[in-house]
Amino acid sequence: MEFSWTTTLTIAGIVVVALVAIWLMRLAISAAVRHLLERRGIPEGQLTADDLERRVKTLQRLAIRVASAIIGLVALLMILDEVGVSIGPAVAGLGVVGIAVGFGAQTLIRDWLAGVFIILENQYSAGDVVRISGVDGVVEDFSLRRTALRDLDGTVHTVPNGSIVVASNMTRGWARVNLDISVAYDTDIDRASAIIDEVGRSLTTDDTWRDRVIEPPSVQRVNALGDSAVTLKVLGQVRPAEQWAVAGELRKRILAAFAAEDIEIPFPHQVMVTRQQGGGASRAREPEATEPPEPTADGA
Repeated sequence: MEFSWTTTLTIAGIVVVALVAIWLMRLAISAAVRHLLERRGIPEGQLTADDLERRVKTLQRLAIRVASAIIGLVALLMILDEVGVSIGPAVAGLGVVGIAVGFGAQTLIRDWLAGVFIILENQYSAGDVVRISGVDGVVEDFSLRRTALRDLDGTVHTVPNGSIVVASNMTRGWARVNLDISVAYDTDIDRASAIIDEVGRSLTTDDTWRDRVIEPPSVQRVNALGDSAVTLKVLGQVRPAEQWAVAGELRKRILAAFAAEDIEIPFPHQVMVTRQQGGGASRAREPEATEPPEPTADGA
């Protein structure tokens, strides 16, 4: 197979045109995706500006990959035709291979279809914190076939999209601080609730935390009467992905406020029952303090 200067220049032209087409396609897809999502608007309470940005990047990346693959395939077929290789049998062969793959790779096709629906339904995007298939983590990478999550330990989990039954997105629109605070039974519940509410409001006046809090955490109800404590339910609305940091700061401040106000955070109490020789039962008591024995004359 001989190459003339004309053939060489034609092949070079095809490669250059393909590269320019991919570059232009990247620009067009980026602008089109952003315009489409912004035109649809941001539903209140469902999609923030950060959520929109993450979704734009995810859609752009997927669309660019697909478009680049198509342009590359077309360029390859044109080059083969230019060098004298008949592309008719190749195209027919691709059809046969496609049918074979369709029968033999049903799992792969299921993963791709699931990935398409994840994108269309906006279930999650790169950068979201999600729980899928029993794994919690940040969506580090996403494709039509699989989702890569990085958990708190830094481990990357790869989950095929077709195996995802329930996807729980913990950073969509807004998040909630959800705490159970326990106090002793002899505590004035109204006073303890007022202290917790004041601590929650203090976050909104703190330069570090006020931009993270949407609705100050406050006591909503007495949530449970436990064996040794009364449990108060504390709820508050915060920015996406800030619920863990705000909850940690809130616990620290509540602990300090309770200590300053002499409010006890209870601990479990246990009552031990011992069996006596006659079959009766008696409650074990703490040993009574006894005086030390008098020293003898020899100091023993």
